[in-house]
Amino acid sequence: MIGLIGKKIGMTHIWSDDGKFIPVTVIKAGPCYIVNKRTVEKDGYNALQIGFEVKKRAIKPLRKYFEKQGVPILRFLKEFRVEDVENYKIGDTLGVDIFKKGERIDLTGWSKGRGFSGGVKRWNWAGGRDSHGSDFHRRVGSAGATTDPGRILKGKTMPGHYGNERVTVKNVEVVFVDPERNLIGVKGGVPGSRNSLVLIKKRS
Repeated sequence: MIGLIGKKIGMTHIWSDDGKFIPVTVIKAGPCYIVNKRTVEKDGYNALQIGFEVKKRAIKPLRKYFEKQGVPILRFLKEFRVEDVENYKIGDTLGVDIFKKGERIDLTGWSKGRGFSGGVKRWNWAGGRDSHGSDFHRRVGSAGATTDPGRILKGKTMPGHYGNERVTVKNVEVVFVDPERNLIGVKGGVPGSRNSLVLIKKRS
């Protein structure tokens, strides 16, 4: 389904008409440009290539590509699947007004990167005792599987790279839409840090 590319601004809250506290994530989305179209006949699927955030410079091949499409140089390019591309025109812009208050959407972001992390942080291990004489506090400890099978089984929780993963949150409620400032507010949290990229998609 059609969607937008945006940047996570941060979190705030609003009060509903019945006095409920609602946590809200604010996203700056658009204006997004339709840069190209993919068709079943040519590419095997229907999709729109959407661009976001105008910038001044680009390498020559990219600059020529944007000039050919008749759109400004854009920092981000993503594809969104659509059922029919005939309803859209290259060079047109899309804004947050394609969504409305109360609508349910899907959000895709990239979680905060935490680098190489230990098992206590990465997998919520309990850890060892903090008292004097404990042989381990936050260390891995024994990980062998004795004689049989004599190896570490797949899926075992271990220290390693943590975060910076693509995460999709589904069925999120739109709390408000502000077309003048290209802002959309959604209920709850959204993966990623401030100014991180967010893909906003209509639910099929």
